[in-house]
Amino acid sequence: MLFLTIAVCILLLILLISWLKCNTFIAFIIVSLAGGLMLGMPLEKIPGSIQKGVGDTLGSLLMVILFGAMIGKLVAESGAAQKISDVLLKTFGEKRITWALVLTGFIVGIPLFYNVGFVLLVPLIFSIVYRLKLPAVYVGIPMLAALSVTHGLLPPHPSPAALVNQLHADMGKTLLYGICIAIPTIIVAGPLFATTLKKMDVEPLQTFKPKDIEVSSLPSFLNSIITCLLPVFILLVSTYFHLNTPSNNIPLIQFISDPSMLMFISMVYATIALGITRGKSLAAIMHTYADSIKDVLMIILIVSGAGALKQVYVDSGVSAQLADAFNQLQLPPLLLGWLISAIIRVAMGSATVAGLTTAGIIAPVVIATHTDPSLMVLAVGSGSLMLSHVNDSGFWLFKEYFNLSIKQTLKSWTIMETIVSFMGLIGVLVIDYLLK
Repeated sequence: MLFLTIAVCILLLILLISWLKCNTFIAFIIVSLAGGLMLGMPLEKIPGSIQKGVGDTLGSLLMVILFGAMIGKLVAESGAAQKISDVLLKTFGEKRITWALVLTGFIVGIPLFYNVGFVLLVPLIFSIVYRLKLPAVYVGIPMLAALSVTHGLLPPHPSPAALVNQLHADMGKTLLYGICIAIPTIIVAGPLFATTLKKMDVEPLQTFKPKDIEVSSLPSFLNSIITCLLPVFILLVSTYFHLNTPSNNIPLIQFISDPSMLMFISMVYATIALGITRGKSLAAIMHTYADSIKDVLMIILIVSGAGALKQVYVDSGVSAQLADAFNQLQLPPLLLGWLISAIIRVAMGSATVAGLTTAGIIAPVVIATHTDPSLMVLAVGSGSLMLSHVNDSGFWLFKEYFNLSIKQTLKSWTIMETIVSFMGLIGVLVIDYLLK
């Protein structure tokens, strides 16, 4: 009966979002109410449980997501992304253009949310396509593979950051493991896979042909790359101190390693380095930041809705029962987390929804089996990228921007995302084996 109830909740979520085209946040609230009733919660306690789930989730993530969006928007509009791309293109040369784009996607993708990153960075791809007369899909897949991996695996992106919160993992440790997994994953799904797509020669829509910013107006390469990587640098330094000092009670390290303060410090630096010192008024920068918030409002609502459903599972006692039930299975916990996330992703299309829904189910298993929560974050994140197809907005973004048929999109985009998912799982299992 327990698994049937959970299955009904997931099926209802799928039907509301995919079939009835219901707003995802509203769908999560409806399923949270229905789930609470089906799981036997007292009627008067369900609203409080939903409110607690929303509040607890947003309390720790709201500033991370908002400040991250602000940094990403400024990086793109200031020309920092273009500068990084131009320098790497000159360094690697035309023959290794895919490797240059992989590095660009990885570096710039860290502060950029996926949909924002896609829209802002695809014009860079097309500028290279028109300049060098290369196949668009061959040039584009490596950068988009890097964007996809950073979106699914690396904090401070919304989904992995939310998973860190829900599974009580360490953000710095998750980022460190995530980078170790991301590098081989991006290489295989990006430049290596792209070599099979050289004959897929299509003409991108002229609408998306970019207008490059004047070279003289671009920020310096050093300024651009420091701004993009500052959150990562701070996290790695704080993680080093946490792992190599007898006591974690170092006030400054605790302060800067807090995810909200980390992103705030990075945002302040970006404001100065890419804005004020380059002649932009504070009012203009704030206008850019206001626009960036619009890009992530729905992500914030989806994350909070998933938090509501998770809290209903916890307060109804179903999480503890799920832990007991999953303990009877022979599947390793990390594989189980990946599999649940992959199934929900294929059914629903949203990586964020798949990851956060899985977290609510798998969280008690992590505690009961003493699984490393940072590795579980990465396993679930990898599963959430599995087999993107016609129910995923990313699928249609790629198809329309690159002017492909559905068949061509399945042979390029869908396979790339599936490679990322399996490579991510392999990386998680390898790290887990090495740590034992």
